[in-house]
Amino acid sequence: MRLVVQVKLLPTPEQAQALEATLRACNRAADYVSRIAFESGVWDRNGLQKVVYTGVKASFGLSAQPTVRVVRKVVDAYATLAAQLKAGLLGGKGSKRYRKATNSPITFRPEAAQPFDDRCLSWQTDARTVSIWTVDGRLRGMRYTGEPGRLKLLSEHRKGESDLIQQRGKWYLLATCELPDPEVTEPIDWIGVDRGIVNLATTSDNVNYQGRRLSRYRRWQARKRAELERKNTRSSTRRLARRARREQRHATHVNHKISKEIVSVAQRTGRGVAVEQLDGIRDRVRLRRDQRDALSSWPFHQLGQHLAYKARRAGVAFLEVDASYTSQRCPRCGHTEKANRPSRDHFHCRRCGLSGPADVVAGVNVRNRARSAWVFITAPVPALT
Repeated sequence: MRLVVQVKLLPTPEQAQALEATLRACNRAADYVSRIAFESGVWDRNGLQKVVYTGVKASFGLSAQPTVRVVRKVVDAYATLAAQLKAGLLGGKGSKRYRKATNSPITFRPEAAQPFDDRCLSWQTDARTVSIWTVDGRLRGMRYTGEPGRLKLLSEHRKGESDLIQQRGKWYLLATCELPDPEVTEPIDWIGVDRGIVNLATTSDNVNYQGRRLSRYRRWQARKRAELERKNTRSSTRRLARRARREQRHATHVNHKISKEIVSVAQRTGRGVAVEQLDGIRDRVRLRRDQRDALSSWPFHQLGQHLAYKARRAGVAFLEVDASYTSQRCPRCGHTEKANRPSRDHFHCRRCGLSGPADVVAGVNVRNRARSAWVFITAPVPALT
């Protein structure tokens, strides 16, 4: 299991200047490598490295290993772009985003993250210091800090590259940690989780995590954004960016709280966690103009990600099941009809008369589908005769 741990660096003013110069030099070099790759059509790491290695070292003051990391960063960026184009995430060939992505080389912001491997960056976890390569020489004994649990995780399981990033004048390292996968316990039952707009999550245990407060917060943020957008000044643009980051952190915090509580209950009761598979939901629904903002700001995918990795860390079984008609199907008799849900909040089966909150019924259907799916997943493979 792979986790990313973020620690905050505490550089002196001189060290901060060296870090900034290093980040800018690496990203100027990445722009140069990207332009060469785009013009020459060389996309593989070894081939591109042969073309640009000498020039990058001579022109940007990078040593051997940082040059290799820059080339790999560019290759990874083009691989990600190719995957996005193949998946249609940038629209069709006639769209503006598609043309922009394919008609010009990828560029890197001056403060874009730069990966460092163990040859460029070493950790002294007992002293909570790092030694890092810069264009001004090796910086030794640079202190860092972080949350105690994360620091313990870092000291015991760090492996691979670490990314140097700068955010709002502060410096951070993102370190990759490889944890052994805990053994997933056989669930005695399942907790079905239905995700929605009005209610962010509703479980088959009739536990409801309402989204009213989050929606109210986002509407307030939208009004503030509209006020700042009307001003159209450099100051208002900076404030818009800060508000966007604050809103994103708030939604992430809410999703962390919900997923942590659901997984804790599942672990304590020996059950698994099942959610609806909502991939491609934006392509399957048609919305009015006033509904598009609510759909695009759904934190559902992130909530599903949090549930998945927290369940995996806790050794709790996790499943995604088919989302079709979970809110229209009766869990008692199986009758499925649109009229079974006369309103958004209420479910009433037209055949057997079962009534209840629609989101709870959807959670129960998710749970029932997880029961059936788990039987097929864990069934032994029949022997060939």
